[in-house]
Amino acid sequence: MIRTPLTPSRTPALRMAAALIGVAGATALAGCAAPATPDAGADGSAPASTDSASGSYKDGTYTAEGTYRTPEGMPETISVTLTLADGVVEGVEVTGDPQARETVQYQGQFIDGIAAVVTGVPIDELKVDRVAGSSLTSGGFNQAVEEIKAQAAE
Repeated sequence: MIRTPLTPSRTPALRMAAALIGVAGATALAGCAAPATPDAGADGSAPASTDSASGSYKDGTYTAEGTYRTPEGMPETISVTLTLADGVVEGVEVTGDPQARETVQYQGQFIDGIAAVVTGVPIDELKVDRVAGSSLTSGGFNQAVEEIKAQAAE
């Protein structure tokens, strides 16, 4: 391999060019990054949903079921009961019917932590990703919330 020695006057210019190319590349890549999804439960609040339209809901108590699959492919079901007043969650009750041994733990953690995350939140902003370490149960919960929205819609 033949190497051409760099003259002292070229070295700073090459370093500056490399630095500018690196900064330009980093800036371009930063624009491609997807926005972070908040993790419900970390601060006790539910992240706002960006995909639901604001609606008007009848006050009352509504119940729906949501399903999800465990990593082993086993179907799991939870029942969600929400009490709404002026479109805001006033109360929540979740009951599970765990089929897998691990699901007993995760549904239990979810059920213990969900009230702190959703109480006082407008139903149109209600969408949870993870509650008390349980992420799959939230899929069933969100599915049930969508059904409850349809039931309560005026």
